[in-house]
Amino acid sequence: MSTSGSDTGAGTGTDPAVSGSGPAGSAGTDGGADRGTDRAAVAAVPSATGPSAPGAAGRRGTVFDETMLGTVRLDGEDHTRGVRLDLRVSTDRVLRPLGTTAARASGRIRVAGWADDTDAEGELEISPLARRRIRYRISFTADCRRFTLDGWKSVTQRRPVASMTVLPFTLYEDGERAGRGTLRFPMATGLVPFLASFRFPRAAERPETLMTPRWKGEPGRTEVWYTTLTDPESGTGLWLHHELTAPADGSEPYTHGWAAVFPKDGPVRHARFGPAGWTPGRAGFTAEGVEAVPGRLTGSAGALRWDLAEQGVDAPLFTFPRWSWRRPLLPAAQILPAARASYDGTFSYDGTTLTPTAAPGASARIYGHGNARRWAWLHADLGGGDVLEIVAAVSMRPGLRRLPPLVFLRLRRGTRDWPRRPERSAVGWAGFGRFRASVGLPVWTVSGRAGLRRIRVEVTQPEDRTLALDYTDPDGSPAVCRNSERADAHVLLERRWFGGWRTEAEWTLDGTAHAEVGTR
Repeated sequence: MSTSGSDTGAGTGTDPAVSGSGPAGSAGTDGGADRGTDRAAVAAVPSATGPSAPGAAGRRGTVFDETMLGTVRLDGEDHTRGVRLDLRVSTDRVLRPLGTTAARASGRIRVAGWADDTDAEGELEISPLARRRIRYRISFTADCRRFTLDGWKSVTQRRPVASMTVLPFTLYEDGERAGRGTLRFPMATGLVPFLASFRFPRAAERPETLMTPRWKGEPGRTEVWYTTLTDPESGTGLWLHHELTAPADGSEPYTHGWAAVFPKDGPVRHARFGPAGWTPGRAGFTAEGVEAVPGRLTGSAGALRWDLAEQGVDAPLFTFPRWSWRRPLLPAAQILPAARASYDGTFSYDGTTLTPTAAPGASARIYGHGNARRWAWLHADLGGGDVLEIVAAVSMRPGLRRLPPLVFLRLRRGTRDWPRRPERSAVGWAGFGRFRASVGLPVWTVSGRAGLRRIRVEVTQPEDRTLALDYTDPDGSPAVCRNSERADAHVLLERRWFGGWRTEAEWTLDGTAHAEVGTR
């Protein structure tokens, strides 16, 4: 991993808000599920679960949380049961009040004494003016049977508050009615959290698009594709580095790279490939039998051979601000086309053949002018879908070389990234509150606070598990990186509560962290 660039544009960010509850739109008392006693009334909501349309990458969507409370009477029972519905709703576009928007919904439904399903899912049709309704179809499991909650809020000017807060619904099982009920949005306690939950994220980038070469022929550029993973059976760490260099003097660009293996028992092995010419136009990196393309990593270097299939299992992660990858205004930027990936295949060295199966790891990209003056990098799969990525670097630019490292830290827990904006950890608020890094070997640390959370990360790169390699920038200046694919890491995440800081989560990685420190 070549950690390029360090001096970045300023920005501000905030700690992600704890999502609240609120109405996904309107509700009417004159309509809704009472019209749906017939099976024919269970009309399909426009699908929102299919893939995004071509070219949708970069377009903003809408995400919000909604909670409604109410009652339901199941057919065959003479009493009502309490109901609570908590949903996270997402769309691939900004909501259109004058049009119709299809949305996805997932969350939890609880029916007193009967159901508690945390994997409820379904669709919404949000059309408050065009069709004067907001329709819900939410499927869930109760008593090992599958039910569908179907209803809509009828928007009326005559009764604006009721039409925006009441959802009459019908329960169906295999198309047959199983009950009726009504959900209401609690205006007094839910409105502010509901409004605070709204987000307008960009539509997810396709990983294969992010693998496409960025270089357009300019001199003085470096572009990198690199992959790190851990073989779960043997505990061996693997590192594949693919690089395109366009010299600053305008001479012909060339490709090169290396592979390295970090056995649990035994010395680190590595070998280089290239230099070779560059053939533009491919979907990723290709040079004399070595490929890093969407879904596949193949090649050889010295006595090392590899053939690995890659499957992304998470959305892209932008360690630097997203705009810095689209518009290369900074000295460099780094991204992960998938924050987590799974690898299967073979890797051979010194008569040993590894056969990774569902090996955790990730591939990343770098594009910029060269390496930083000093840097540290960490990729840590924390388990349970959580992942941590850190880049801390000191700029090569005059006047900035004496400043402390700028830290870009992204912690993904489930579907949420913290801090909410990448700039937050690097520059804080107008320069105050930015994260701190102490870069050295064998131990380096990063710490900082954003909003109500603070984090401390300690990374250890034992000398016998660390490989030193030379880098050459496009201008010919040298750098040395010291990489370990079997590093240790301790991560402590705390949250501010009444009375002080309390541990929210804590992770310890023993030989499964991927880390690097670079110097001049």
